Parts: sequence; structure tokens; C-alpha cells
Amino acid sequence: MVGYRKLLWAAVKIRPLIHRNREQGRFMQELNPSWSVYSPFVSSIVQAGESLGVPIDTLLVKAGIDKHLLKDSEQRFPVAQALRLTELTTEYSDDGNLGLYTGRIGYVDGLHLQLYMSTVCTTFREYLNLMPSMLRTTGDLGEVAMQTERQYLKLQWLPLWQPSEQQRFLSDFVLVISAAIVDSLCVQPIPVLEAHFTYSRPRDVTLLHTLFGDKLYFDQPVSCLYFARDTLDYPLTRPYGDLSTTLAHLPVDQLFDEAEPRDQFLKELRETLLRLLPQGGGNIDGVAEALNLSRRTLQRRLSDRDTQFQQVLQQLRADLALRYLSDERLTVTEIAFLLGYSDQGSFSTAFKSWYGRSPLEHRLH
Repeated sequence: MVGYRKLLWAAVKIRPLIHRNREQGRFMQELNPSWSVYSPFVSSIVQAGESLGVPIDTLLVKAGIDKHLLKDSEQRFPVAQALRLTELTTEYSDDGNLGLYTGRIGYVDGLHLQLYMSTVCTTFREYLNLMPSMLRTTGDLGEVAMQTERQYLKLQWLPLWQPSEQQRFLSDFVLVISAAIVDSLCVQPIPVLEAHFTYSRPRDVTLLHTLFGDKLYFDQPVSCLYFARDTLDYPLTRPYGDLSTTLAHLPVDQLFDEAEPRDQFLKELRETLLRLLPQGGGNIDGVAEALNLSRRTLQRRLSDRDTQFQQVLQQLRADLALRYLSDERLTVTEIAFLLGYSDQGSFSTAFKSWYGRSPLEHRLH
């Protein structure tokens, strides 16, 4: 899967343009046949197509997709096949809003991951710093970047290749998910102030207005959404009751052996790791900075407890992995993200070294 990096700008981490052609220094101009997406993306297209009354089984065959493989959330399909399915579904249904419908389905599919995220973030700003990479959770389609622009927050959709005949479907899919997530994260609503689209104005914009508001602009250089910048410090909503206990307390409060006395320093260290892991920040320097300690002081305190940073990190990951895997609503890819791994393969390798079998094999048992 394509890699990515993060930049810090005005206290909001953003993801810049990625997967450029190394020789030409620009976006790829055509679809790479090796790119792929996870099955939930394809399944959301299937569900949207079924709601439109299209013969989805026939269209899957025409697109070269084996319907039975969709049951495996970790299965990957060529991007070209997934986009062919969108073309066939749109053509058969004669409904240009397929990306909007698919995006709404994708938002609901990802709600459980958002609930986990709300247990390690307290504000909208913190969530943006932990914002899941679309390359890691969906596949090789593109990336979402957030940046500040005057009094606005600008959320951009950056596809991996341009131009794209499927630009409306992908823009609609990504922007609908993004708008829904942003507006549902916080106690106060965060509505879309403006929506820009790279494609031309469709004949019917009723649903676009319903989802994105009154200010719609077409034939724009990038597809993006604008939100109010002063929403950055809005508090996130928190899970309630049993769900809150399961998600928020269990990972940290019960990550001690019964025979081990409560150690406030180790508890704080694990809480910090739990918060930093989703953004790939599980390294000793980043953790020391978050704890307002020097690297040497952190190492000394751990040495005083007859342990080392890597031991604490790997034990936390191993314990959390079992807890996350017990929740079958989380995919292995999402768990890899929560534990700070760059991809599912790296997590699976680590898990097998801890428990002697893969995450999928563990779930089957």
C-alpha cells in the first residue's frame, strides 16, 4: 500500500500530496493496475446499487468481482474493478448520486472506529491530529488533507491519479463521509460552510444541497469542504454507559496484572501510548515529549521498574490487540491503525510473534 507522511501547520496536522511520480514530481496521470481497495468499499457500492434496484449480481460478474470474497473484510480488490462496478451501476440506474449514497453507507460502516477514536481524543483539534489515513483504512484511492485557510478549516480530497473519469463518484463518496464525520464528532454541530467540486454542475443538485448546504461551487481545481476554524476546540461527544466503560476504561485501567500494584507512572505512560499509537507516535522520543520528560529521564524511570520502553510498548499492543479483536465490528485493518502499525501485514506479523497465530486465525478460534 502507498505510504504517507504528516506535517504540522497551525496546530493541525495535515497530509500533503502523496504518491507522486518520482521522475516527474507530480500525480500519476493514470490508474496504477496494482492499486487495490478493501472489500468494505466494494460492499458499500453493492449496497447502494441494491437500493437503486440494479441487478447487482450481474454487474459484479461484469466487473470481474467474486461476490463471495466480499464477506472477508480484509480482502482486497483491484481499484479498476471497483470503479468499473460504479460505472455499471450508475449507467444501469441512471442516477448520478451513487457516490453520495455510497458515502453515507461508508460513514455508518466506520462509526465503530470513530467511537474508539473518541475515547483517546477530547477535542476536534486532537481528532484531526489522529485522523485515520484513507490509504490505510480504505485502499489506494487517495487521501484527505486538512489545513487552515484564513477563518476556515479546509478539508481537501486528493486522489492518487488525475484526471479521473470517476471523479464525481470519488469526490462525492469522500466528501459525504468527511462531512458526516465532522458534523457528528462534537457536542456542537460543525456544518459545511462551502463545498467545492472538480466536476461540472449536474442537472439535479437537490441532494447535494441537502448534504452540503447552499454554497456549492463546481468546476473547481480541487474537491474540498470548508468549516469554521473556531470549531477546533469543540469538545468531542463521549460514549455512554457500557460502551464507554468498554472502550474508554478497559484498555488502560485493566492493563495491569492482578498481582502488579498500581503504578501511576506506568498508567500514565500507557495512557499516553494509547493516545499516540493511532497517529504512529509510539516512539520513545514522542512519548517522552508528551510526558514532559527527557528521553533519558523516561529510560531511567523505566529502568527503576526493571523494564524498558519497548517492553511496555509491545505488552500494551499485545494486550490491546486481544481486546480489539474481541470486538468483531473492528476490522483487522482498523485494529492495525489503532495500534500504530503502518499496515495490516506489519500488525499480523507482530501478532503472530506474540500468540503464534494470525489475527484472523485468532478470531476463528
